[in-house]
Amino acid sequence: MTVALMWEARAVPGQGARLLDWARSLPLDPEPPRREAYTAPGDRVLVITWWDADFGAELPELPDPDPALVARPVHRWRFTQV
Repeated sequence: MTVALMWEARAVPGQGARLLDWARSLPLDPEPPRREAYTAPGDRVLVITWWDADFGAELPELPDPDPALVARPVHRWRFTQV
């Protein structure tokens, strides 16, 4: 089964690039087979990691960034491939 973990945060205005750099630089242990980062208007950053695991498996996730860097709490979702 493939599980995708999605992590999305909105940076404080003007700090989207800094949040993206922070999210892309974080190591995960173990590293996922696939990891991609996206941006959107409003200084939003999305990171998706893909894992060969069961839906409820314990998997490493990106942590919360420094509260001074984000405009609201991080959102996280877990999906399975269909």
